[in-house]
Amino acid sequence: MTDDEILAEFRDAHALLEGHFILSSGLRSPRYLQCARLLMEPARAEKMARALADKIPAGVRNEIDLVVSPAMGGVIIGHEMGRALGKPAIFVERPEGTFELRRGFRIEPGQRVLLVEDVVTTGLSSREAIAAVEAAGGRVIAAASLVDRSNGTADLGVPYTALIRIDVPAYKPEEVPPELAQIPPVKPGSRAAA
Repeated sequence: MTDDEILAEFRDAHALLEGHFILSSGLRSPRYLQCARLLMEPARAEKMARALADKIPAGVRNEIDLVVSPAMGGVIIGHEMGRALGKPAIFVERPEGTFELRRGFRIEPGQRVLLVEDVVTTGLSSREAIAAVEAAGGRVIAAASLVDRSNGTADLGVPYTALIRIDVPAYKPEEVPPELAQIPPVKPGSRAAA
């Protein structure tokens, strides 16, 4: 899929939002990609996951044993990536603030893991999820997301593939430009702001 085709999918799903948004990182942004809306139609979710799977280098794809995603935002795309790759898909959760395996999920020692997110902004959630996978005995060999909105700055410590890179400004709360400050901020994500 081309970037224009991917953005058309976001627009068709009413998932490309404009306003004043508080991101999970605590940063502020004039645009927000609501991947939950993009993925709510199973056929579209499957299509996007297949496109993302196709972008992962074949050598890496062939090594993956398991797909792991962080809850909440990564659960649907993680499941669909598991389907696209023909691999099991599980997720980590934050019941007490740090990611951990629950629900009887296990990672076998040395199991090669693809970490999948919906959106990467700072990479913090991905790095925390990678740490949880490694603590459980897995080895994260690559990461992927639908959207890289880090402006190319996210370092996940493993090879990283995004379906699309969208450079959207993000501001510290005290550095929000006046035109954005005039709009009441909303928190559309699944995690409390840092």
